[in-house]
Amino acid sequence: MVNKLIVSNVLHRPIRTAVSVLAVAIEVVMVILVVGLCHGLVNDKARREQGVGADIMVQPHGTSFLMNFSQSPMPIKIADRLSQLPHVKAVAPVVYIVNSVKSLSIVDGIDLASFDRVSGGFVYHSGGPFQGPDDMLVDNIYAAANRVKVGQTVNLLNHNFRIAGIVEQGKGSRTYVPLATAQDMVGAQGKASIFYVKCTDAAFTDQTADAIRALPGELSVMPIQQYMTLMTSSNLPGLTYFITTMIGIAVSIGFLVIFLSMYTTITERTREIGILKSLGASRTYIVSAILREAGLLSVVGIVSGFVGSVILRMVFIGIFPTLPVELTWEWRLYAACLALIGSIVGAFYPALKAASLDPVDALAYE
Repeated sequence: MVNKLIVSNVLHRPIRTAVSVLAVAIEVVMVILVVGLCHGLVNDKARREQGVGADIMVQPHGTSFLMNFSQSPMPIKIADRLSQLPHVKAVAPVVYIVNSVKSLSIVDGIDLASFDRVSGGFVYHSGGPFQGPDDMLVDNIYAAANRVKVGQTVNLLNHNFRIAGIVEQGKGSRTYVPLATAQDMVGAQGKASIFYVKCTDAAFTDQTADAIRALPGELSVMPIQQYMTLMTSSNLPGLTYFITTMIGIAVSIGFLVIFLSMYTTITERTREIGILKSLGASRTYIVSAILREAGLLSVVGIVSGFVGSVILRMVFIGIFPTLPVELTWEWRLYAACLALIGSIVGAFYPALKAASLDPVDALAYE
């Protein structure tokens, strides 16, 4: 009987029900998409660094694992010293160019020959390697997002580049220019931002890393596997706080809307509650009915949020292909639990208020 009463109450006010469901759905979508975007960006960056194929990254002393944005402070001659170490197969110097036009991105200045020795070479979808100093390679994701083709001219930091080739994504950056050109653009001739070191065998990674640390001059040395373990949202400054804040906002939205919905319900159904209590309904029965109704609205909202997050992810990736959004079942369940708990807590006070109504006063309520 109580279940039929709950369903009837929900259907009796379709607009209010729809608003409550929408609030819970928005809460779920916000949690899933915000976390999915943050984790997607971090994991995508980590995968692309691993995709270079190097075993060790060598950067200036004091550089964090988040990469070096001071661009090119290391002499490129360090590559020769690294190449002479035992168990070193190849060394690839790279210059970072920070491009903040429209969005923040990194362009890699590479020596194609050494980069190919470390990475195993690019897989070309169309076009081919650099033919001149003003050529550029872009990956297939960048090409699709910016609708560029081989032979097209792209302006980067007031420098015109010709798209020489479109390559398979997953090797460091999404855009690549010749090393010498990148050095000229950032005013760092003869310098590099990072050295990727490939060992003759991955088993020699730690031994080689120790040998690099023993070289004269202070260098930051990090094996790729260590880098992969550090590239998580909990290790990124401020990201955990951002995720927590956004989740808090989302939960607050769901809590307040359910609270207002249930409180309004009690006000509108005061006489009905009085009738139930006069017929012998206990406080537990009244509280249970209110909480079940809130739970039903929450469950429908959670399911709607799951569907909405999948649809919005498809739309988001269609508009911004270079921004990955990872939807995981772990965070879907986490979002569902947050929404359900928030809804129950939001309905608890209205439920207690309804249970404490005096039957005589409730029946006389106008």
